Amino acid sequence: MTAEQETSSCEERVIMYREALNEALREEMERDSTVFLMGEGIAQRGGSYKVTVGLLDAFGPRRVIDTPISEASFTSCGVGAAATGMRPVVEILFIDFTSLAIDQIVNQAAKYRFMTGGRGRVPMVLRTQGGSGNGLAAQHSQSLEAWYYHVPGLKVVMPATAYDAKGLLKSAIRDDDPVIFIEHKLLYMSKGHVPAEGYTIPFGQADVKRTGKDVTLVAWSGMVPRALAAAESLAAEGIDVEVVDPRTLVPLDKETILASVRKTEHVVIVQEAVRRGGVASDICSIIQEEAFDYLNAPIRVLAGKNTPIPFNLNLERLCVPQEQDIIQAVKQVRYVQ
Repeated sequence: MTAEQETSSCEERVIMYREALNEALREEMERDSTVFLMGEGIAQRGGSYKVTVGLLDAFGPRRVIDTPISEASFTSCGVGAAATGMRPVVEILFIDFTSLAIDQIVNQAAKYRFMTGGRGRVPMVLRTQGGSGNGLAAQHSQSLEAWYYHVPGLKVVMPATAYDAKGLLKSAIRDDDPVIFIEHKLLYMSKGHVPAEGYTIPFGQADVKRTGKDVTLVAWSGMVPRALAAAESLAAEGIDVEVVDPRTLVPLDKETILASVRKTEHVVIVQEAVRRGGVASDICSIIQEEAFDYLNAPIRVLAGKNTPIPFNLNLERLCVPQEQDIIQAVKQVRYVQ
């Protein structure tokens, strides 16, 4: 096979989001013996979403550790291990359950470097998944990224594609600060192009998932596929939408967002989380402060309803933005008088 054929083969390789995460974990565990995994059901079962399948056989029970159902205790173990030189990847099945370990995450991991004058570090990745879908009801369907976005000392990563998932997870494991790595439950089975060779994606580097000239649509995680679908539908009606995916909320690549806003002069920001106190509102304030003179219409924030997520699938869909909601929001901004 020629070098050109090899490159083409890499570009054409399509795998699932969960497989991309598995590859990232495997590659980093092979590269660095201080990397190990902890979580509920991640060893023999391979995790509830099958992200850790095969890793127990490859690395053994000292590096792929099944924990008790006690988020506070094993997150504490992860923080301690990280502070003493290891690189743990701690998995909490639902982001809802990170509330049980909030002291360890917010008061210990996030503040350790600062409180040691920069001498200490907590290179821990907390993998978890958020968002609604599949009728998992109010205690298993929240979008809580704003909690961790608010806390100095934490980095917040939310990949929307298989390519981004692999590259960002590898970067997260190598990072010397605690990283909240949030995966969306509806993305695990999605597929995308992922090179076979290892690669990383730098934090703080947004990705323009679709270029356009009429409206900037900022979206992340599970809202990105819906934003792209909405953009394709709108293109058929003559509205050219640019879709910007921040990929990492902390650090936030505001320059890419602002550059898009200055080009299109119309903005819609869509998040699955409830609007009140959300990340979208903060991004809105950044645009308002730094690109106000370029706006030809008010910024539109489209977000989840201020309600717990219902169990009923029809009600669940009503509570978070759908493709048609995004289409309507873009039209409202584009055609404002």
